[in-house]
Amino acid sequence: MSDALHPATGARFLLERLAEDGGRATYRASIYTPDTAYTSTALLADDGTVELAPSGADGDLDDMLVAFAKLTARGATKRRGDGLSPWPPRVLRWRP
Repeated sequence: MSDALHPATGARFLLERLAEDGGRATYRASIYTPDTAYTSTALLADDGTVELAPSGADGDLDDMLVAFAKLTARGATKRRGDGLSPWPPRVLRWRP
């Protein structure tokens, strides 16, 4: 599956939920570039904060991953209020 995630250009950012505990969730955080994959762990909180363990990717890629993770974290309270799971099992984004 991961070979299909490597884009021809840009980068794909994937968050896969590993665990959740009320207002917090732990995700496997992956960055796929055309020739490399970086994997880390991200801790998201429903107050919008994100802690990302170093992935080995350059700072710009980690910064983009944190931005996507913050959007996911900020939406948790709304999803909970809508009767949905606050922490989606998977979030995938692509940027050129």
